Amino acid sequence: MATATWSATVKGVPSLQLSSQTKYNSRAAFSQSNSKVGVFYKQESFCSGSSIRVCEAKKLARVKRERNMSIRVNAAQVAEEARPSSAQKKMEVVDVDLGDRSYPIYIGSALLDRPELLQRHVKGQRVLIVTNTTVRPLYLEKVVAALTHGGSKISVESVILPDGEKYKEMGTLMKVFDKAIETRMDRRCTFIALGGGVIGDMCGFAAASFLRGVNFIQIPTTLMSQVDSSVGGKTGINHPLGKNLIGAFFQPQCVLVDTDTLSTLPERELASGIAEVVKYGLIRDAKFFEWQEKNMSALLARDPNALAYAIKRSCENKAEVVALDEKESGLRATLNLGHTFGHAIENGIGYGGWLHGEAVAAGTVMAADMSYRLGWIDDELPNRILKLLKQAKLPTAPPEEMTIEKFKNIMAVDKKVADGLLRLILLKGPLGSCVFTGDYDRKALDDTLHAFCSS
Repeated sequence: MATATWSATVKGVPSLQLSSQTKYNSRAAFSQSNSKVGVFYKQESFCSGSSIRVCEAKKLARVKRERNMSIRVNAAQVAEEARPSSAQKKMEVVDVDLGDRSYPIYIGSALLDRPELLQRHVKGQRVLIVTNTTVRPLYLEKVVAALTHGGSKISVESVILPDGEKYKEMGTLMKVFDKAIETRMDRRCTFIALGGGVIGDMCGFAAASFLRGVNFIQIPTTLMSQVDSSVGGKTGINHPLGKNLIGAFFQPQCVLVDTDTLSTLPERELASGIAEVVKYGLIRDAKFFEWQEKNMSALLARDPNALAYAIKRSCENKAEVVALDEKESGLRATLNLGHTFGHAIENGIGYGGWLHGEAVAAGTVMAADMSYRLGWIDDELPNRILKLLKQAKLPTAPPEEMTIEKFKNIMAVDKKVADGLLRLILLKGPLGSCVFTGDYDRKALDDTLHAFCSS
């Protein structure tokens, strides 16, 4: 059986020297390298330019005194005048190139304070915001204010769902449909997902299904959703027998990533998102992985420059893959490194027991172990992966209740099974290369399961 290897050349990754010291709730504007990265990156600024005005010195009565006078300008005052306001802060724009269904990913600080970004992507005058009990008190009012700013004719409704992976199921989804029908949403309405990956997946699936498809916008508020789940159009819910088995590919009108929302994110959720960031470096972006090794402490300390760069580079990687393989016929499947093992963990211990990124982290270690047993990578790479994930305080092995039998039973119904054959994403070759294949020695899989699990 032929094995296809998917990899991509990464162009112009900037080298950033970042401080690991930052305030937890920093709202400072982030600075970015002006180097262009990849093919979908561009920088957009709404700043019209800063002008520093220094008041003329008062006229003096004597020409002699005027000639000899040294005009002093208060440096602190000039610096204050030169500092851009919130409305002038730069943002990054990553384009997902899908022809007439292309859309932008806006990345920046204080984007929820810029009403024009949201309003330009609302097609009709009716909006339904889908959020949860955790995010509602933090950001719902701000999003409603942005949508209705400036005499906008947009009317806004909202539906508040319970928070957690265990609620990503049909009963919860029906609450979205109930609200949409009760408030008489029409085909020109827009659904807005305000929250993490669970909210984004469910809102997107609801939008794909309601009246056979209405517009929707993603406003991800967790690192996990900002770097991965909000981009690419995968939507859906879980089934008791497997994760994300019911869903659709349905692209948003835009993705609005306000990096300030990470200031309210619990540390465990932040680490969960980092697992997906690590994935991009392993499968296709070696320089990005090396950058993570140097800057993990800055990411964990919520350095705004480090987080902004990690989000942007992750979105660029995913946008490139989605543009080439929207429906996951081959290349896009490589984005699931560690997910086959990880999804089995989530299902096996009960949805919500572990966060998605925690399960993916353990699954990534297992995939690396299997790759090494197959002789496809050297022993250095698994150790580097282990070290990086441990630094992020992520699990590097499955929980004790995950037996070999439980793994095999759950993986047998994984979405990547084809003709009864379990296909896996494994590392092969130098850092930044991987394969999506069913052509591997089954003994390597058995040996990995025995190494990590009880029988």
